[in-house]
Amino acid sequence: MTVTLSPSPTQPFSPVPGQRIDPELARSWLLVNAAQPERFQPAEDSAADIVILDVEDSVAPADKPKALQDTVDWLTSGHTAWVRLNGYGSKWWEDDVAALAATLPAHLGGPVAEGGLAGVVLAMVESTDHVNETAKRLPGVPVVALVETARGLQRIDSIAAAKGTFRLAFGIGDFRRDTGLGESPMALAYTRSQFTIAAKATGLPGAIDGPTVGTTGVKLAEATAVTAEFGMTGKLCLAPEQCALVNEGLSPSQEELAWAQDFLEEFAASGGQIRNGSDLPRKARAEKIRALAAAFGVTAGHIPDEDNRAAAPSDTYHY
Repeated sequence: MTVTLSPSPTQPFSPVPGQRIDPELARSWLLVNAAQPERFQPAEDSAADIVILDVEDSVAPADKPKALQDTVDWLTSGHTAWVRLNGYGSKWWEDDVAALAATLPAHLGGPVAEGGLAGVVLAMVESTDHVNETAKRLPGVPVVALVETARGLQRIDSIAAAKGTFRLAFGIGDFRRDTGLGESPMALAYTRSQFTIAAKATGLPGAIDGPTVGTTGVKLAEATAVTAEFGMTGKLCLAPEQCALVNEGLSPSQEELAWAQDFLEEFAASGGQIRNGSDLPRKARAEKIRALAAAFGVTAGHIPDEDNRAAAPSDTYHY
């Protein structure tokens, strides 16, 4: 299994405030109300892998023009961020893409020498046209398709396969309002699985889970564990304080790092040759763990119960 650490072969990823981790791997995606520009700098200074200036759901209609202008001003003054756009077909989408075209960085042919628009999250995606038309207006800019309705979920395979789609994201709040589903992992199990399967089947990076409202403690840790359990590799955040915990929950654990190191050392010591049907998937998993740990800056440390930890699994059914 290969873990790609650059968004494109021609533009190597360089960490900057507002986009610290390769967006293919990014864990915490922090939404910031664009109608409150005083929050931009604290968001950039936070632990967020990706900062998203939100001109959609968090901004009242009367405030959208100013929020969009404040976003443009931020992106053309040396800062980098993503932007959550209003839904395709809304009366604000045209204004969003037209204004943001002026914030494209120089490597995308835009006028901004430093900083600029890093990517967009498109709200209320329900068809491939929504993504492709947005990508057409903002050439070279990655588009995260935020699916948040039953109609969007019904078409998620084609949305994932759309030429313009960079990554999928789950808009939990609007999806629950649209469908009447509850918030429990059981109620949303089918939905989360569809995101993961669609992303995997089309070769996209792991899907981004929806946010957990109003918490930074145990509930958020449990919700992040659910995200990981369903194979999703990113999570939307609503406050800077949520980002560090989400990053930890979606990074390789010390136990996983120890397992990977043990397996790879044992595999090398035995000649580095595939010995049975379980070696290939275990080797791929171990290499992926080490690559992710390197990308996230996670280093191996002491495991309190190190002497009693389980040995590396001997077949594909034990992990």
